[in-house]
Amino acid sequence: MPCLEFPSISPVMFSIGNLTIRWYSMAYLLGIVAAWFLALHMMKKYELKLTRQQIEDAVFYTTLGIIVGGRLGYVLFYGFDFFWHHPLKIFELWHGGMSFHGGATGAVLGLLYTAYSRKVSFWLLTDLAALFAPIGIFLGRIANFINDELWGRITDVPWAVCFPSGGYFPRHPSQIYEAICEGLIIFVVLNVLWQWRAIRERRGLVSALFVLMYGVFRIIIEYFRQPDEQIGFLFGTITMGQLLSVPVVLFGVLLLWRFALKPLK
Repeated sequence: MPCLEFPSISPVMFSIGNLTIRWYSMAYLLGIVAAWFLALHMMKKYELKLTRQQIEDAVFYTTLGIIVGGRLGYVLFYGFDFFWHHPLKIFELWHGGMSFHGGATGAVLGLLYTAYSRKVSFWLLTDLAALFAPIGIFLGRIANFINDELWGRITDVPWAVCFPSGGYFPRHPSQIYEAICEGLIIFVVLNVLWQWRAIRERRGLVSALFVLMYGVFRIIIEYFRQPDEQIGFLFGTITMGQLLSVPVVLFGVLLLWRFALKPLK
């Protein structure tokens, strides 16, 4: 079956001596830096009850949570047996292997600690995080595409891509699907809604929409994505990504029900 040729892009962005910078790590860095500056912009534009120091603290602890939570989530849900026998491999982050669900959990814990220790609204912090987290998701999925990983299932669609590590079979470019849906679309929708006072001042509503939209998109796109080889399908055609996203959707619905009915002050 015909397919598009996979672009020959090195996973290494550039090297300086023994220092190697990869697209994957740079995607995380750029996403975090972009979120940092945009959050500061929102603080000034809408006169939010935040200080620069509080935002910078939130960025620091969120970043720490993403790294630790993302790695531990991957270890527990996607490679427990391997890492049980090779525990030192857990620290080799440069080889990839991060779980969104674990990273999201770590990020929330980082925001919770910031809110508690700096005496600031937790839901205001999560709303800002929800507005700009899609930037990192978008860049991360593009990096997955460049790394020739997390590709989709075999298909005959005209835009199928032959991934080298996927056996040169025509496959869904599921990384691009995720970049568009979980990254670009969520970013645009939430930032447009944020312009409305009725949305913006209901603290937690944007967070609820982010959680719900991500969970729904992830469940749908998992039908096009090849399951992780070490896990495969769990029940029939159900994947680990879908299983982990079900409670995400339910939690999003619960949050939406709570905050959508919240009266404006």
